[in-house]
Amino acid sequence: MAVITAKQVAELRAKTGCGMMECKKALTETDGNVEEAIKVLRERGLATAAKKADRIAAEGIVSILREGTTAAMIEVNAETDFVAKNDQFLEFVAGLLRTILALKPADVEALKACKFDGTDLTVADALVEKIATIKENITIRRFLVAEGHLNTYIHGHGTTGVIVTFDTDDATAATEAFAEMSKNVTLQVAAMNCEFVDRDAVPASRIEEEKSIIASQIKNDPKNASKPDAIIEKMATGKLGKFYEQVCLADQAYVKDDSMSVAKYVESVAKQLGATIKLTNFYRYEKGEGLQKREEDFAAEIAKLVQ
Repeated sequence: MAVITAKQVAELRAKTGCGMMECKKALTETDGNVEEAIKVLRERGLATAAKKADRIAAEGIVSILREGTTAAMIEVNAETDFVAKNDQFLEFVAGLLRTILALKPADVEALKACKFDGTDLTVADALVEKIATIKENITIRRFLVAEGHLNTYIHGHGTTGVIVTFDTDDATAATEAFAEMSKNVTLQVAAMNCEFVDRDAVPASRIEEEKSIIASQIKNDPKNASKPDAIIEKMATGKLGKFYEQVCLADQAYVKDDSMSVAKYVESVAKQLGATIKLTNFYRYEKGEGLQKREEDFAAEIAKLVQ
């Protein structure tokens, strides 16, 4: 049996909001597997959140460059927030975006082999040069290119970037009403993080897992103890709507008018314009999500300086 550490318990508490003893018990039952422990806590109805992603902040920036119906979004990381606001760093990121839009490389490695915008250097060489100049490690973490009728949004100083795409005709996309609606949807994605664009995008395995969790929650309620499995199954299916509202952009309550979903909001604007508009996809980068931030012991640093 795995030894459960205080760090594992703390991690599970941070992700679920459950008490220390419940977390330790769930970890013990799942042999220290945090993801399985989250599932156990949810089945018991104890978890206050389905899962909080490990978004330990890392420095850097998320940036977007849009040209007509094409937009590129990138995350570039640095060691300190100070460097992330440096003009040289920002211009380097802008040059990367120009390179991506011009050449559309397949991935980060392909991007590094490209000629950096306006120079004879490869992106890899330009990166080495920038590290030498700024004197801090810089990494190109990820990027994507989206095409079609779209809108974009950057929150704060590159903390979060969003691109949302729509299927509609050119005339509709050129209207002020479409521009306002599409901007509002990007703001929604930035503020109310979700996983899928609509129900069709949710994998069947994810739906079955959620139904299983809901069914376990229902069974654990004493008043449902005598209900047959077929009834439990129907009850679980009926409760999936709440799940879709949490994970699907189209099903989320529209933040500026929660009497309608985002899909209904888009539909209302389409009706106003006498057109057809379909929400097709969204992309969201949050700076540093999943990255381990450098830990600093300031007391030790001060002691070192004194010595």
